[in-house]
Amino acid sequence: MRRILPLLLCLPLWLLGASGFAEEDAGLGAEDREAIQDVIRKQLDAFQRDDEAEAFSYAAPAIQAQFKTPAEFMRMVRSGYEAVYRPRSTRFLEAFVLNGQVMQPVEVVAPDTSVLVAFYLMERQSDGTWRISGCVLGTSEGQTA
Repeated sequence: MRRILPLLLCLPLWLLGASGFAEEDAGLGAEDREAIQDVIRKQLDAFQRDDEAEAFSYAAPAIQAQFKTPAEFMRMVRSGYEAVYRPRSTRFLEAFVLNGQVMQPVEVVAPDTSVLVAFYLMERQSDGTWRISGCVLGTSEGQTA
């Protein structure tokens, strides 16, 4: 799975959001922000425990349809997203909404100590819950000491 093109498309969106050009919360309140972070934390925890079924359960329906099984989903995560599969540490940055798309950036220290930003695209379900509809990894200038 290629990550460069989505990153090139997504990173400018994050920069716009960070510089104040994002939509004003677009109805994204503290409760939503907490719920979004909770979903991401739970998926990261499931990755740590290699709980394929639980990790897959936090993916949006379109992602589940694309990968079909928890095993296929985890195979993709292990091969292309090691930074979120086995992070040394994570730190949530300020979520933002741009053109109706909720994005939750998470600073991640990868196993090799590189510092990345994982841009989680979030999708509200019809029952009001949040699911992860994508994740794009972007590099950061930093590196841990």
